[in-house]
Amino acid sequence: MSHDSTATKSSLSEDERQLRALGYTSNFDRTMSLWENFALGFTYLSPVVGVYSVFAFGLAAGGPPMLWAYFIAGFGQFLVALIFGEVVSEFPISGGLYPWARRLVGRRWAWMAGWIYAWALFATIAGVAVGAGPFLALLLGFEVTPAVSTAIALVLVAVSTALNLMGTKLLAKVAMFGFVCELLGALVVGIYLLLFHREQPWGVVFDTFGVEGAGSYLPAFLTAALVGLFSCYGFEACGDVAEETPDPGRRIPMAMRMTIYIGVGASAFVCYALILAVPDIGAVISGKVTDPLGEVLLTSFGPIGSKAVIVVVMVSFVSCVLSLQAAVSRLIFAYARDRMIFGSSVLGRLSKGHHVPSAALVMAGIVPALVVCLGFFVQDALTTIISFAVIGIYVSFQMVVLGALHARMRGWVPGGKFTLGQAGLLVNVAALAYGVGAIANLLWPRLSPDAAWYTNYATPLTVSIVLGVGLLYMLLFRSHQRGDAPYADAWQMQARPQVSVRASQAS
Repeated sequence: MSHDSTATKSSLSEDERQLRALGYTSNFDRTMSLWENFALGFTYLSPVVGVYSVFAFGLAAGGPPMLWAYFIAGFGQFLVALIFGEVVSEFPISGGLYPWARRLVGRRWAWMAGWIYAWALFATIAGVAVGAGPFLALLLGFEVTPAVSTAIALVLVAVSTALNLMGTKLLAKVAMFGFVCELLGALVVGIYLLLFHREQPWGVVFDTFGVEGAGSYLPAFLTAALVGLFSCYGFEACGDVAEETPDPGRRIPMAMRMTIYIGVGASAFVCYALILAVPDIGAVISGKVTDPLGEVLLTSFGPIGSKAVIVVVMVSFVSCVLSLQAAVSRLIFAYARDRMIFGSSVLGRLSKGHHVPSAALVMAGIVPALVVCLGFFVQDALTTIISFAVIGIYVSFQMVVLGALHARMRGWVPGGKFTLGQAGLLVNVAALAYGVGAIANLLWPRLSPDAAWYTNYATPLTVSIVLGVGLLYMLLFRSHQRGDAPYADAWQMQARPQVSVRASQAS
């Protein structure tokens, strides 16, 4: 046996011992490398999907200075990623936010954090899948209609489900392929635009083009800042597959930080290049040009070149949906393994052949498909769905950040391979402050005088409904009280006695 294989075997046995000490055993394939784990987070964050989906909105709402939203959101999410890194290093358990909240605070808190996160991911999958429709229709020469976009979205979700069912190794390979294609595509497109199709001066990102009117620019920027909030998450997916990654206490915090560095950096670069390539920014702000992205791509690359760019965009959309679905399936599996939801005996099983939670993956395909159909039949539903997806992610994130602060106050001293040391408390408070501010900005209604009241307040209404249904479900069925998995023990880890071990089931 070679030295490398001996080291790998030793690492895996250490990983399994740590998992057993946390109360679990697992039959997942622990084969995902650092770069593959990072690629999962990167393709979930997906700079191309994020920037291309909201570029027109951000430029029209805030003008070129909307670029700075990426740096603000990137820094705030970097603080969150540092806290997540400490938590996952000590609790490298599949499912991410749910088991972290369970160990930091308790069962009720964890159940609600996971509930919100799950529905946010379902909505995100639906939104990304529908967003791919216009690009594929343009590539194949179809007319972009709601029916075509919906059909494409349903096919994309089905293909993603089939790929995910093939196992962790295929998931990792597709994520790596998507990462390489997306990063190279972003760099090539951005550099080409900067070198050969720059229409604006380098300092245009300091020019508001009068979008603020006679008042302050701050409201306009806060609206445009949604582009940064929409594009700067996904790093948490690295922790969702903790039981599929060797040496997770060291590798996953590193992969999370890499996702922020490279993913947010690529998003800002692509956005800057596109801004400089827009011929008439004033026309975008006034509404005369509604698709500045399509105009830039067609003008700069021509009919054939623009289709080549769209191919890269489609790879990004597919890999993004794949990563999102993998994340939510592990969350569902984690719930079911702890007997926290209906159908736990089925949803908590791993398939024998591919060692993935097959039933959870099917559910992670069916629910987003139903959300896609809802967006087709209910007018303006998709906009509300996407808005909830973003705020649901931020609310569930902050439940973990607040949970980590709560645990620190109870005496928790992070003991994993990655810790912030004495800076941990300060970073925790700063991450919470950022998150609260982001949530307030997301909930703040952008009132339209011509719209009905329920349209203006659709986002807070949707959040209230999801929270209300989740609380009702939890209180009626007492699902959080089922199972014997450990909870609220973060501050007792050093002295905690041996716990009973829960094994992931195999069909």
